[in-house]
Amino acid sequence: MNNIIDKVSECLVRAGSTFREDQKTAYRNAIANEPNNQSCWVMQQELDNALVAEENRSPLCDDTGIPHLFLEVGPNCNVTGELLEQIKEGIAQGLRQLPGRPMAIKGDDNARIDQSGGLDEDSGALAPSPILIKPVKEDVLRLTVLMLGGGPAIRGVTQRVFHKHNVDVVIDEIVSRAKEGVSKLGCSPCVLAVGIGRSQFEATSLMMEAMVYGDFGKQSVFEKIITEKVNESNIGPLGLGGKHSVLATFAKVGPQRASGVRIVALRPCCCFEPRRASVEL
Repeated sequence: MNNIIDKVSECLVRAGSTFREDQKTAYRNAIANEPNNQSCWVMQQELDNALVAEENRSPLCDDTGIPHLFLEVGPNCNVTGELLEQIKEGIAQGLRQLPGRPMAIKGDDNARIDQSGGLDEDSGALAPSPILIKPVKEDVLRLTVLMLGGGPAIRGVTQRVFHKHNVDVVIDEIVSRAKEGVSKLGCSPCVLAVGIGRSQFEATSLMMEAMVYGDFGKQSVFEKIITEKVNESNIGPLGLGGKHSVLATFAKVGPQRASGVRIVALRPCCCFEPRRASVEL
């Protein structure tokens, strides 16, 4: 039992404190190809911060994030109530070790909405989001932890898009909304997370899946077009201008219904996101 709890705890700490290799490479490439000296300096500081955080196993950002959980389940693997409780305990233990910022609001529904109940001083009291479970062909039980901050959540949107039977119409709408979100986020360069589904729940779930599987070094044509169009805005890191408002786009398109609209979820992830790590249980 403790083995799973420890694995989950370690996974959360890695997610909150470490850039993946593809993420480091994306920053180094952007720094090498950015003509704006101020923006280049900003990205170098962000990368240096990430390297120090990894070495010290300390949070990448003061906003340590809300744990979002994605569980892949192979054909011969079982998910039990006991396993889910172990995952929950591992998350709480990891939040204390990171350490996470105390963000759990106490009290009843009203008190949690207006924050009148105050904060729980135990960082481990922060509840993770509801877990998403995905069946996979690989015979594995793999948990991915995403630590998602508040700024991107404020700038994210989930809305309908009238597609007019044209992919370019959907792309242009995503780009328009992304430019607005990126310009107001501040903590950039961004990664755009996009999910396109049949309902708000499905689109948001697909957006989360895009963050789980996204790779800075492997961009589809759809993703590249969005990234390039947003970068034409010249917003740049911290709004200082330059070629790199967005480092990459992670998109997931799910099943669609025969209708005139597509439901699009968009999250302009901050300069440290997606903060992500995976572990086999």
